[in-house]
Amino acid sequence: MKIPSVLRVAALALLLSGRLLAQQTFPVYSGTVPNSKPSTVQETSLTLASGGVRIANVVQPTLTAYLPAAGTANGTAVIICPGGGYARLSIDSEGYDVAKRLNEMGVTAFVLKYRLPNDESQPDKSTAPLMDAQQALRLVRQQAAKYGINPERIGIMGFSAGGHLAATAGTHFARPVVAGSESVRPAFLVLLYPVISFADSLQHAGSRTSLLGPSPSAEEVRQYSNELQVSAQTPPTFLVHAQDDKTVPVNNSIVFYQACLRHGVPAELHLYPRGGHGFGLDNKTTKDLWTDRLRNWLDANGWLAN
Repeated sequence: MKIPSVLRVAALALLLSGRLLAQQTFPVYSGTVPNSKPSTVQETSLTLASGGVRIANVVQPTLTAYLPAAGTANGTAVIICPGGGYARLSIDSEGYDVAKRLNEMGVTAFVLKYRLPNDESQPDKSTAPLMDAQQALRLVRQQAAKYGINPERIGIMGFSAGGHLAATAGTHFARPVVAGSESVRPAFLVLLYPVISFADSLQHAGSRTSLLGPSPSAEEVRQYSNELQVSAQTPPTFLVHAQDDKTVPVNNSIVFYQACLRHGVPAELHLYPRGGHGFGLDNKTTKDLWTDRLRNWLDANGWLAN
């Protein structure tokens, strides 16, 4: 009889901590997905030999909610945009794992499975990811009371191409690409080894081609080079990058930081000499944890206060 009792206690503890709700997934749009068209495109999921999960061909964007343990939530929320070159989503290492770490800070996290640019399923593939990010911000703001969130404390985080999406959400909110009455301005940005610029000298070619095609116009390149879109209204920003990143040059983060300086936007930049690209939560070249630096930054700005 002792084993069932232990199991019951453990299940109750999990329920009280909110962890049984960790896989609560819901659609970003309640009805027809805007900027979509009938196609044969179907979502695919691949589990790598390392255990990592990659998702591609997203047709129905979703949010997966991760809730802090009962009594620890502080009212701040973060929407997480995994990376993958706008061709796939590293949904675990740059999504679910990060959400759990944020929960430890008392932050409610939502992993965004956003549409990847696809001419077959989207009339305008260049705006589909941003539409999903803006709608996610609106939806979380609409449901703030349900999750115990302060609607003025909803930030957005992104890794690599997901960092480009988060930076775009933080610089293009004045002219939303999806209709709605609620603001789509995030309270803050957290950008990890982000794709920022589509300029020839800084671009991650795969991300630019996936989003804009092989021959984008000069205006399209300018519009989606987010260092050129920073204004005084851009949210406070936290950036992390490694100097030896061979995939997305470190200058992507540096030019965004410099743009924040020019416009008086509070920004904090952490550069590691090594770590390469795509290290997720753990840059194995250092004992320093960027999530500790993030916790300090969030705390200093009042986002961890109850």
